[in-house]
Amino acid sequence: MAPTRNNDGLLARVNFPLYTLQMVTSRHILVGGGGGSSKTGVANGFEIFEISHNGETFVAEEAVRHETGPTVVMNSATYNDGKRTFLVAGQESHCQLYHVRLSVENEKRNSISSADQKEAQSNDNQTRQRKKRNSTSETSDKTSSNKSEKQKDKVTSNGVNKVQKRLHFEIKPSDSIQTDFSKEEPLQKVVRISRNGEIMVTGGTDGFIRVWQFPTMNKLLNIKAHTKEIDDLDICPDSATIASISKDGACCLWNSKTGKKTSTLTWEIPANSKYLYKRCRFGIRGNGTDFDSLFTLANPVGRAGNLKSYLQMWEPASGKLRRNHAFDESLAALAVRDDGMFVAVGTMFSGSVSIHVAFSLQRIMNVRNAHGMFVTGLEFLPTSLDGPAITCPYEAAVVSISVDNRVCIHQVPFRQTMPVWLVLVLMVILLCASFTVCSYFGL
Repeated sequence: MAPTRNNDGLLARVNFPLYTLQMVTSRHILVGGGGGSSKTGVANGFEIFEISHNGETFVAEEAVRHETGPTVVMNSATYNDGKRTFLVAGQESHCQLYHVRLSVENEKRNSISSADQKEAQSNDNQTRQRKKRNSTSETSDKTSSNKSEKQKDKVTSNGVNKVQKRLHFEIKPSDSIQTDFSKEEPLQKVVRISRNGEIMVTGGTDGFIRVWQFPTMNKLLNIKAHTKEIDDLDICPDSATIASISKDGACCLWNSKTGKKTSTLTWEIPANSKYLYKRCRFGIRGNGTDFDSLFTLANPVGRAGNLKSYLQMWEPASGKLRRNHAFDESLAALAVRDDGMFVAVGTMFSGSVSIHVAFSLQRIMNVRNAHGMFVTGLEFLPTSLDGPAITCPYEAAVVSISVDNRVCIHQVPFRQTMPVWLVLVLMVILLCASFTVCSYFGL
């Protein structure tokens, strides 16, 4: 059984509920959400944090914050082609495109002695006090000011200048397009961008999958996919197939070029019960464009009796269910690492996060009560993205968010493996034993 971890893992806390989480670079995450259009005083928008590891723990520092007025950010996607960075955000019935400009800035930090700090602070305080007591003595103020500036120069010269390069983000809104046309409450529920950056797909309450050319935002396909609202979409690594799940209970695969349905996934559901898919993500292997699996989350409707929820792994080509892993509560969030080795699942009621080996679905880490409410988003720290990966002593790390306003991180220590020398010794012993047995029986 996988170990249970109770440590907090808190990276950051924001002042609005969180609904969407994306990696921007290998070291930067974007979290978005808000309080909606009601006048509650809760902001709407997104923040970008830089994540690093200080040798003991992960730390996060805010890089930029962008507010979106009265519209909450419910879903998002990012794309970086090596030269430009794009962000798309679902804001009610529309999808807003942002151009993200990244520039490197040098940040100077001075390391000074405590004695110099106290002396400089003392002189600054004296200057402020003299200004308050004698506002008519300009000569005295100038003398004090000059003395303070000299002292600051002294402190700087005595200190050690530390230059740290950091990424600066500039967010510029661009095109906004309507992506959902439901007559009652139009709402974009999901947006995804293909790995090659050529197409974007959106889904919402009207049940349509819409395929857009990216980043021009020109419409390519209108697919009447489901009879009810779409809950999740994903694009396979080679961009040829789109997976969709809906509240009508179906999980379907579509040709991204023609819009034709290629298959509907089915499995043997327990008798007298109904299940709904919640999330879907393609698995990845090899060079990042090959795939041989599709992961889904399935929850029983009504939670009647002792019915389980499932993390499922499918073979997309045949529509065959390979294996599943059962949970005792409903599931809410799903993520697959960029190299396809690990899968993470977030739960609905306990706000827990579990990490699994992708090919076997074996659970290797379980973080109970990671959040106070249901998990709304999960993202693994990538192994290959724009810039070098974060150096840390862990085999995997996943970031989680929730409507409890918290951004947390959960890491998997390197699992112990049998040394090569021990494997060789055991092989030699096994061969010797086999030879002895064969000789004994005259074989």
